[in-house]
Amino acid sequence: MVATSTRNGEAPPSTPPEVDPKASPPRRGREPLRRRVRRDWALLALMLPGVLYFLVFHYGALFGNLIAFKDYVPFIGVWDSPWVGMENFTSLLSDGDFWHAAWNTVSIAGLQLLFYFPAPLALALLLHSLAGDTLRRFVQSVVYLPHFISWVIVVALFQQVLGDIGVLNGVLGDMGLSAVDIIGNPDAYRPLVIAQVIWKECGWGTIIFLAALTNVNEQLYEAAAIDGAGWWRRFWHVTLPAIRPVVILLLILRLGDILTVGFEQFFLQRNAVGPAAGEVLDTFVYYTGIGSGDFGTATAAGLMKGAIGLVLVYSANKIAHRMGEQGVYKSS
Repeated sequence: MVATSTRNGEAPPSTPPEVDPKASPPRRGREPLRRRVRRDWALLALMLPGVLYFLVFHYGALFGNLIAFKDYVPFIGVWDSPWVGMENFTSLLSDGDFWHAAWNTVSIAGLQLLFYFPAPLALALLLHSLAGDTLRRFVQSVVYLPHFISWVIVVALFQQVLGDIGVLNGVLGDMGLSAVDIIGNPDAYRPLVIAQVIWKECGWGTIIFLAALTNVNEQLYEAAAIDGAGWWRRFWHVTLPAIRPVVILLLILRLGDILTVGFEQFFLQRNAVGPAAGEVLDTFVYYTGIGSGDFGTATAAGLMKGAIGLVLVYSANKIAHRMGEQGVYKSS
């Protein structure tokens, strides 16, 4: 055994233990639930109304899907109504009105995806390019306002402008030209509803895109401009890659809601153009359930619409993962 020499009888200094750089830092113990609730009780109280709203009107309403598998009679209730299995789905799939409403919904949703989805991005790029902050805030406030107007007022405004006795036909009459029928024309119905959606919701949809554009590094624009890149190349190589995750996320969410084109907008204008052009799945569910009293078939249609939306979201999210994006949720 080799003795360790010391100076003045003092013990040699101890060597500190080696630290593994790959080792994870020590984890602190999780704070007890009671203490966290006592600390954040004010925030939890503010969150409680929103949680109750979703529990009652969204998650609690899911139990009503049992009606799709029953011969529902309101007078005896959901539980006492007899089971019919898949009979409601069979009658739904053999209903020509359902397929016609589904085709109208898909075609209108496709037009919305083609024309309405890029509109908020284009408006956000325009607002982002405005030099003056005062002008930008003023334009933002103006384009946001239609979102807070109900569809009843929006449809009434379009009727006052484009109706048979509207402003447009009044101007055409003063010019000696023949009147045009837009509001009651089934052929012009789909472009009309797309224009209404763009006018009402385009400004509100720019909020997320504007927030994403503010995170783009301005030095990248300057470097691209120095290299001689024009507006289009700066957009394609700088702006679009920076906001691509946001665009993909919103596109996935839009695909999940693609069969829900809106109820009030189409319900208010359905009689003007007739069911052949104005019937969509939302109005079909209303008239089948509330109007005809066939609640089982109406619930089956709503359940199928939700299932198709779930499949679309899952498929689009998988495609986003293959493209290297996070999507709505991370892949396991």
